[in-house]
Formats: sequence, structure tokens, C-alpha cells
Amino acid sequence: MNEPAPSALIARRFRGFLPVIIDVETGGLNAQTDALLEIAAVIVRMDWQGNLRPAGTLAHHVQAFPGTRLEPASMAVNGIDPDHPFRFAVPESEALTDIFREVRREVRDTGCHRAILVGHNAFFDLAFLNAAVARTKIKRSPFHPFSNFDTVSLAGLAYGQTVLARALQAAGIPWNEREAHSAIYDAERTAELFCQIVNRWKDLGGWAPAED
Repeated sequence: MNEPAPSALIARRFRGFLPVIIDVETGGLNAQTDALLEIAAVIVRMDWQGNLRPAGTLAHHVQAFPGTRLEPASMAVNGIDPDHPFRFAVPESEALTDIFREVRREVRDTGCHRAILVGHNAFFDLAFLNAAVARTKIKRSPFHPFSNFDTVSLAGLAYGQTVLARALQAAGIPWNEREAHSAIYDAERTAELFCQIVNRWKDLGGWAPAED
């Protein structure tokens, strides 16, 4: 994250919202009862020509909250061992506080007024993020509580594909199935996809940096 101050164009591009790509790996599908086990956030920045690019990743392995549920089917997919000694997992409050601190700094530096979550099936990631915020009693999340940008819809429009792996393939972005279902890997690939779609739309004349 040690880069020059980001351009304020991004605030104009997204009506004052700062897109932040989020991916979570979980112990199930229910945000209220199932564990948040990994979270990754990718910061994106816009250059003076209006091109968007990934600029840094923040991530944590997360300790399952007390009384959590771990669904065998979900654990088989993500391959996470919650008790592995080298996970170096931190409590939810520490993970969120660390990520939120950097997101708030980026919101301030870009002249935005709030972050907005970008995700592939973004409702899922936002539900787990909001549930963790409520559990940890964090008073102020930098993210909009219900609005999001979903790359499922964007990729369906741009490439005719809604599955992340197929959308990335259509966009010419490499995908390694063996690395999938890691919060860092999935967030970084989703960030590349989001940036490419936004930049392609600009190049087609959909938005120009000179516009208000």
C-alpha cells in the first residue's frame, strides 16, 4: 500500500463510493450461525486517465466465533482446517478493525464518503461481513450496509458468463482451480475482473474522466 496518493477521479466515477473487493471463506451458508474463517479485501485505484487497477490486498485468517457451526459440505469445498497451528488466525474484531482502518484511510484519501463492497455473489460476502460487524459490536463500518457491486451481474453483461472461473476465462484472466476457494486468491481474481469490466466500459465510451 506504499504508493502515491490515489486519484480523486474514483470518487466521481462511483458517485462518492469507493469500490473495495471482498471475499470471505466460511463454515457454511448462514451468516448468523456459521463461521467466518477467512476475509480478504482488495483496494483498487484509478489513474489520471480513469483506468482502474488493483493496488493492494489486506487479508486475515479468522478464528471461528464461540458457538459457531461448521458445515461439512462447506469445509470440504474450502479445505480449511480451523485448528491448524499455522493458520495464525485472529479474532473477528481484530481482522475487521485492521481491514476497516485501511479502507477508511482510502475513503478519506480519495475524497469518497463511503466504501461499497464488490464481490462475486456479493450478497453472500456482505451478509457475513455485516453479521461479523454485529457480533463484534463495531460501531461504524465503512461499507454501505446493503448496496453492492456484484461481478456476477457485470460479468453476465460483459462476457455472457456468471461463474467466476468461466467469466475470468472469457476475460482472458488466468484462473488456477487448485488455488480457488482461498479468500485472497478469489478476491484478487474478482478485483481483476471488476477492473477489466470497468475499464472496458470506459474505453467503449461509457464514462470519461472529464465528465462530472
